[in-house]
Amino acid sequence: MRLATFKITAGGEITVGSCLNGHYVDLHALSGGQLPGTMIGFLEQGEAAMQTARNAVDNALNDLGGGDPALLKTAEGQRYVWSADEIELQAPVPRPGKILHTSCNFDSHLEELTTWQNPEWQSHDWQSFHFEHPTGFLEAPSSVVGSGAKIVVPHFTRQLDYEIELGIIIGKKAFRVDVENALDHVAGFTIFNDLSARDIQAREHSNKVILLGKSFDGSCPFGPHLVTRDELENPHDLDMVLRVNGDIRQKANTSQMHYKTAELVSWWSNITLEPGDIITSGSPPGVAAGMAVPDWLGPGDVIEATIEGLGTLTTFVVENEHGR
Repeated sequence: MRLATFKITAGGEITVGSCLNGHYVDLHALSGGQLPGTMIGFLEQGEAAMQTARNAVDNALNDLGGGDPALLKTAEGQRYVWSADEIELQAPVPRPGKILHTSCNFDSHLEELTTWQNPEWQSHDWQSFHFEHPTGFLEAPSSVVGSGAKIVVPHFTRQLDYEIELGIIIGKKAFRVDVENALDHVAGFTIFNDLSARDIQAREHSNKVILLGKSFDGSCPFGPHLVTRDELENPHDLDMVLRVNGDIRQKANTSQMHYKTAELVSWWSNITLEPGDIITSGSPPGVAAGMAVPDWLGPGDVIEATIEGLGTLTTFVVENEHGR
């Protein structure tokens, strides 16, 4: 299934649904309220919710076979199918409990980092980065936005950058799980664009910390959907492409991840993982900061991050409305 969180434009309600043939089915309405209207609530119900949703989706597919989808109603008279232009996508999990970001998980990106010339970057000594286990940092849940979001350029940065990443969404509580059983705790996958204020990040790195450079408002677009595990034959053989204004900036494959999904989930489960938590794969090379003359993001830029089987996450960069 392709699960989504979306706002119904007409009434402003936010609900959980499934994307079917270009339409969005409100699973909360279709199930008569049996399924929660929030993604975390849905995931907390586990396989029971997944099976109820699958049955509802099968019924909706039959209903969508003829007639006007706008006329489809539940037994209680509630409309449950909406076209894409009648809804506004949110992030699949609009407010995850935590976002665990994996650093330098593509060897080629680490190699790229060693060429960055800023003194603040060099003080981090990327050449000595080691792989005894995954390393990373937490990102603020308040920084999350969905596909189609408009991101303002923060007033404190002149170096706004992008990073395409695979997002791993936890579906079942996990604590110290082994690699062999780790995928049992994964609900599905999504696309993550780790926006970065590189100048701030560099200064933070020089002090061996990181916070604002990665966790400003709008810095964590992800979506468009949560694609359940059964939809992907192999999450470790997916092409990844990021474009800025149509030009390819990043091109890779998830097979190039140093630590694969099960290894990441197993390691990060040393912190209790809960339904809706996000783990990111880390970024491949091709970021703006790696260019000889960096082409930073600015107002008017459109970023399209595509991962095979998961769709395209689109982000629009706009002026700060306060002019700061």
